[in-house]
Amino acid sequence: MRRSLGTSVEAAKLEITRMRRRHLRGVMAIERQVYPRPWSPNLFIAEMSDTSSRCYLVARFNRQVVGYAGLVSYGEEAHVTNIAVDPLHHRRKIGTRLLLELILHAIEMGAEAVSLEVRVSNWPAQRLYARFGFRPVGIRRNYYQEINEDALIMWADGIRSPEYAARLRAIAASLPEDVRP
Repeated sequence: MRRSLGTSVEAAKLEITRMRRRHLRGVMAIERQVYPRPWSPNLFIAEMSDTSSRCYLVARFNRQVVGYAGLVSYGEEAHVTNIAVDPLHHRRKIGTRLLLELILHAIEMGAEAVSLEVRVSNWPAQRLYARFGFRPVGIRRNYYQEINEDALIMWADGIRSPEYAARLRAIAASLPEDVRP
């Protein structure tokens, strides 16, 4: 976008919405960049169709999909199925905002705890999850078979507690203005 001196252009604000079919082109572009064995569009459609136990979100700047995340709820437990951000938008706290929104949805769905798997070599993601109170509880050997890598299993408990609510408020307040809820 061009602008002349003396004019201001308002920065785009991150928008988080439920994933819809119309978002799949952008989701699949990211999926193919970040996963060696990407999900199919049909798998995303099937996951999106069950809104009673699943929540799939997209993050968009100026209507362009820059990230997405998913969660499935099993009553008092929820499981993060995926979080991915376009590599061109890494280090902008988009993953943080997506995880924040997923956990809020998990709480709304009645969950007391959230689990996920992460590559043992993915230290940036592990640090993000630790910030949300996730702790390592085990290893799934060769979980990522296509790259011959183990998964670290992580859990966050007590997500309905006042202490956890304070943690989420602090995380939200720390986000950059263009990413903040």
